[in-house]
Amino acid sequence: MAQKLDGKAIAADLRKKLSFEVNEIKKKFPKFTPGLAIVQVGSKEDSKVYIRMKVKAGQEIGINVCHVQLPKNVQQAELADEINRLNKDEGIHGIIVQLPFDSNDPIDVNLAISCILPSKDVDGLHNDNAGKLCHGILDTEVFLPCTPRGCLELIKSTGMEIKGKSAVVIGRSRIVGSPIAELLKWNDATVTVCHSKTSNLPSITKQADILVVAARQQEMVKADWLKPGAVVIDCGINPIPDATKKCGQRLVGDVDHEGASSIASWLTPVPGGVGPMTVAMLMQNTVESAKRHLKKKLVTNWNIRYLKLNLLTPVPSDIAIASAQKPKDVGELANEIGLLPSEVNLYGKKKAKVSLSVLERLKDKANGKYVVVTGITPTPLGEGKSTTTIGLAQAIGAHLKKNIFACVRQPSQGPTFGIKGGAAGGGYSQVIPMDEFNLHLTGDIHAITAANNLLAAAIDARMFHESTQKNKALYSRLVPSKKGVRQFSDIQIRRLEKLGILERDPNRLTPDEVSRFARLDIDPDTITWQRVIDTNDRFLRKITVGQSVTEKGKERSTQFDITVASEVMAVLALTTSVEDMRERLGKMVVATDRAGNPVTCDDIGATGALTVLMRDAIQPNLMQTLEGTPVFVHAGPFANIAHGNSSILADMIALKLTGQDGFVVTEAGFGADIGMEKFFNIKCRRSGLIPSAVVLVATVRAIKMHGGGPTVVAGMPLAKEYSEENLELLEAGFSNPRKQIENARFFGVPVVFALNKFATDSDAEIELALRLARESGAIDAVCASHWSHGGAGAVDLAKAVVKATESPSTFQFLYQLDLPIKEKIEIIAQKIYGADGIELLPEAAEKVELYTRQGFSGLPICMAKTHLSLSHKPELKGAPIGFVLPIRDIRASVGAGFLYPLVGTMSTMPGLPTRPCFYDIDLDPLTMEVKGLF
Repeated sequence: MAQKLDGKAIAADLRKKLSFEVNEIKKKFPKFTPGLAIVQVGSKEDSKVYIRMKVKAGQEIGINVCHVQLPKNVQQAELADEINRLNKDEGIHGIIVQLPFDSNDPIDVNLAISCILPSKDVDGLHNDNAGKLCHGILDTEVFLPCTPRGCLELIKSTGMEIKGKSAVVIGRSRIVGSPIAELLKWNDATVTVCHSKTSNLPSITKQADILVVAARQQEMVKADWLKPGAVVIDCGINPIPDATKKCGQRLVGDVDHEGASSIASWLTPVPGGVGPMTVAMLMQNTVESAKRHLKKKLVTNWNIRYLKLNLLTPVPSDIAIASAQKPKDVGELANEIGLLPSEVNLYGKKKAKVSLSVLERLKDKANGKYVVVTGITPTPLGEGKSTTTIGLAQAIGAHLKKNIFACVRQPSQGPTFGIKGGAAGGGYSQVIPMDEFNLHLTGDIHAITAANNLLAAAIDARMFHESTQKNKALYSRLVPSKKGVRQFSDIQIRRLEKLGILERDPNRLTPDEVSRFARLDIDPDTITWQRVIDTNDRFLRKITVGQSVTEKGKERSTQFDITVASEVMAVLALTTSVEDMRERLGKMVVATDRAGNPVTCDDIGATGALTVLMRDAIQPNLMQTLEGTPVFVHAGPFANIAHGNSSILADMIALKLTGQDGFVVTEAGFGADIGMEKFFNIKCRRSGLIPSAVVLVATVRAIKMHGGGPTVVAGMPLAKEYSEENLELLEAGFSNPRKQIENARFFGVPVVFALNKFATDSDAEIELALRLARESGAIDAVCASHWSHGGAGAVDLAKAVVKATESPSTFQFLYQLDLPIKEKIEIIAQKIYGADGIELLPEAAEKVELYTRQGFSGLPICMAKTHLSLSHKPELKGAPIGFVLPIRDIRASVGAGFLYPLVGTMSTMPGLPTRPCFYDIDLDPLTMEVKGLF
């Protein structure tokens, strides 16, 4: 007599185990709950019965089962939209569609299933999962179909060894027959698949040690079809009339149970056999999916494919190196570093936007180590901070095998086509594709241009309309009646709140309130908001607007800045969320009214529109290095009048993705006296992130210049002093690196001195520079050759940086925000620059009084001075002393959140040189490759 394969009992035991497993997970992660979505089309009652069974099982285990019921008239596209919504829902780990559909119009089941992400296809019916099963790829990522998996568990529960046994499957459906045949095959059984067209079926089944029947024909398999002692799994469920039953029918399987029970060794009952196991396997797949999701969320070590470099000597041009390296598809990279498909918006195959939702998903994950790369006061040629940032990232990732993100600024089109060239690094330490990096990328700078210029247009338009209309007409146009109803918009309500006007009915404002609300009364001479363009165009440094006769003589002088100098760019770099960005955009001060009050973007009414234009730009851009390590390219604020660092958001996301044992390397613009100081006092203050180490980049060339070497001019040959050994110049010039090391130590952060090696540097010069750096307080000093050797040339530097981050952090800010404006400036000038003090010139003194009165004195300070000297005079090299720093003016970037004192004349619109870079740039019309970018 056959033993009963009790699916109910086995399923109940499995549910208990799953419940225990879920409870253990929730002890560690209380907010985490596995989620299953069941999508039903129509309202078939028998389908609802099955759904209720699944909901009950889920509740017993601790799974949140969501029943999504769509109407009968739902269209295929609407069903796909709903499934896509569930794909993106981080609380849903499994999705199934309840079959059959009960719809008015035909719905393609295969299309519907293909909409489900394979990683959430807990029914195991998606082509990706089915294909893996077919090819025997039964890895940790595949989902096995629920009924076949349940059948396999039932067979295993008998104690029979499947290996070497003869198995017959009757039925070849994609849901049961075909997948159970594949499962048995990959468990080493010899499998025969039969179906309605099979001849001599009884003679075949009689050879089966294991028989699985899914034919949908009631009691088709008779006792004489069976091999004595066979294990029989009956997947059939067929209703037949039965007057003894209250419902008038009973369920039977595809096997004649009365006869089979005398021949088989094990037999599943109907009902109570395969059915409960199918539901149990659905629950197990859902829990497994939730665990995979959690593991990915908490992943510590990335499974990343690094790219091999083909090093050539001499080193080819940057564009030649970049073009010769084939980058990974960015989707592959995103998956390697733990991003979910719903968090990645592809822009082609090599770059992508990353959703801010990553921060919410990984909010409980510990941050990685935070390293800032800065430099000594540079020559006009630059000393390789960007190249070092990328080379260091390649070394930590591809060579030390640690999680690493580089976070760099997006380059402006201005220098790309002007004199400097691109900013993707150089040599064998670059971001790729280099041409896409330097040209448009994903359009962030264009979005900033559009937002900035919309506000500029709004300012002039508002002044024009105020000057040509009386109060009543102006107010009527600002708050028009629509279909007989008049109401304030949200941004207008914010203006009412600012003015202290309590009334919210537009028809009930007093004449005085109407005047105060409608008239901004901007003083044209105080407008600080300029138009911008991402091109070096010197003839836009001073322009006149309003010359058309239609503007009725409302001319005024103004100017264009380069886009990266826009406060919108600084806002983007310092924001921490969409809500925060909108708040900051609204606070941007564009002018002063005639009563001396600041006029903001909120007052103009453009905040919401600017936020919309910046909707996509706020997401960091994902790219990769030449060796396949990830890079975030995001924001590029002007390093003079702004803080010159990439975005806080990029750093925050990168720190979560790398995890506690990982590293994020970010670059600060210009020398340490500017970029690093602003990184600490402005960026870290705003983000709350604690830096772990500083990498101070120097070259023998720059150190010699500070020791009295000849003037270095971009585009001109270097003097022989820079190519020949000269230890005296080097030692004299070390006053500058020594001061910059001291500057970093003011903040309590360990410093690693990185000497960017050039071919002309002698061994004696390198040894002297490294010794002097250690004597000056650097925790370590290392020579690196990443430009010529990629990450391999920066391995020693990488090891030094990793070790430095293990030192205890004593990070502190240089000043407290509640100090008076003048005192904060003095602290920076005296401690960081080495000045004896400061001199506030009349215009600057007036601004100190104005900003204090307007309530802006508590903002941090963002010094705007030359990057070519620690002082205000570019010609003063080394570490000047005995000077007084003149402050000629102070301006406010209230939205970005800082005041910027002007030490000298700051050009916010660079000009093109006699021979710009664009002379060499072209496009190959056959290959579409960019030529001559460098």
